[in-house]
Order: sequence, then C-alpha cells, then structure tokens
Amino acid sequence: MKPQLDLIGIVVADMAASLAFYRRLGLDVPASADSEPHVEATLPVGLRLAWDTEETIRSFDSSWQPPAGGHRIGLAFRCDDPAAVDQAYAELVAAGYQGALEPWDAFWGQRYASVHDPDGNAVDLFAPLSQ
Repeated sequence: MKPQLDLIGIVVADMAASLAFYRRLGLDVPASADSEPHVEATLPVGLRLAWDTEETIRSFDSSWQPPAGGHRIGLAFRCDDPAAVDQAYAELVAAGYQGALEPWDAFWGQRYASVHDPDGNAVDLFAPLSQ
C-alpha cells in the first residue's frame, strides 16, 4: 500500500491559545483538551489535525528548535461565500489575532485573506468569487 496522508501536525507553544484560535474557525475540540500535551481532531473529510506542545516534541527529539524566519506550514479554510471570508477575517482580527493579508479578490477567482495563528502559522480563508 502506498503511504496516505492521514494527519497534519502543528507544534504549539501554548495549547490553549492555539486551540482557541482553531475553535473560532469551526473545529470541534473540547475545552478539556486545552491542558493536554497532544490533541487530535478528525475533520469531516477524515483527515486528522493534531497539535503537540513544544515539550512533547522535545520529549522524543531533544534537538528540536522552533523554525526561524517564518512559518513552515499553511492551512486554508474554505468559507461559504466571499462575505464569509470578510466576516471570519474581521472576527479573528477583532479577537486579537494578527491579520497577515486583508481580504481581497485574487486573480485566480477567489476571495482570499490570511491570518496568523498564535504560533505564527499562516491560515488562509477563501471562497470562490462565483458559484
């Protein structure tokens, strides 16, 4: 069998802060997970998203260091329509998260925006301009 992508992992400095951000994007993660060293959520398409604290990663890789000079992953969340992109971006920025790119109509036919999660990872919001 060929390997299949099953899980995307995010290394976090503060589990509670990271999970709060992703809950605002609609992921169903219980509040009891905020103090856990490893958390997983199965997405509707069956792919899993996981969070590990820096301490967890260092428990099996003592030489691990956070990346420098920018983020290493990018996640994109599809919104229902262009107005939902604007709304999600505004809500996240109002909640104190760093906006990276304000919503704009991209040349490839999508309304697009980007915010940073608490660990500086790019999280994009998008929707087709026409359905």
